Amino acid sequence: MIRKIIHIDEEKCNGCGICAEACHEGAIDIVDGKAKLVRENFCDGFGDCLPGCPTGAITFEEREAPSYDEAAVKEAQEKKMMKEMEQHAAGHGCPGSRFMQLKNNENTENDASQQNAIYGKPVSRLGQWPCQIKLLPTRAPFYNGAKLLIAADCTAYAYANMHEDFMKGKVTMIGCPKLDEGDYTEKLTEIISNNDIAGLTIVRMEVPCCGGLQRAAENALKNSGKFIPWQVVTISRDGKILD
Repeated sequence: MIRKIIHIDEEKCNGCGICAEACHEGAIDIVDGKAKLVRENFCDGFGDCLPGCPTGAITFEEREAPSYDEAAVKEAQEKKMMKEMEQHAAGHGCPGSRFMQLKNNENTENDASQQNAIYGKPVSRLGQWPCQIKLLPTRAPFYNGAKLLIAADCTAYAYANMHEDFMKGKVTMIGCPKLDEGDYTEKLTEIISNNDIAGLTIVRMEVPCCGGLQRAAENALKNSGKFIPWQVVTISRDGKILD
C-alpha cells in the first residue's frame, strides 16, 4: 500500500540514537553507527522521531510500504518490557525477585489446576511473581485488562479460601503497612495510572493497622483520575468476612 512513512538520510545521520529512543514502536535501530528503519510495519507515520534529530536526517515520504501492524508492535513492546524487568530484578542480586508469569490463574476446564480442584486438591491461583507490592513493577503486560487484588498479607492465613474466592483471575499484590517502610500510595498510583486496570479489590484484616493499606489503595485510585470498579472486604481474626 502507498502510505506516509519516515525516510532516514544515512549521509546526514550521525548515529546519535535519539530517533531510536523516541520511536515508541521500535521501528528504528542503530546499525553500523547509522539509524535505520528496520521494521517498516512498526512505523506509524506520526514522526515522533523527527523533532529530536540534530542533523535533520529524518523526513516523511509517501511510498509503497507494509501497513502499520499494531498487534506486532504491542507484542514486541511486551516482550521488551518483560526482558527489562527480568534484567532489572537480576541486577538487584535477588533471584527471588525475578519476574515470572504463572499459569495458575487460567480457567480452562482441561488444565491441570482445574483437574486438581475437581479432585479436592488445593490449587494455587497466584498468577505472577513477585507478589509483594514493594517488589512488583509499575508497568507489566500482566496488568493490561487485569483486576487487581490488593491484600494485607495476614488475610491469606486468616481466610482459608483466599485463592479461590479472591486471588483467582486477579493480579495479587500483598503488603503490610505496619511492617513495610514507607507508603504504598505513590507506587499504586503509578500502577493504576499507567496500565489498563479493569477492577480493584482490597482485602484487609479487621485490625486498625490494615487501614493504612486501604487508604493507600483508595488514594491511589483517586490520584489516578480513573473510574474503576472497586470494593473493600474485611476479614475477621477468626477468618470470617465482615463486609
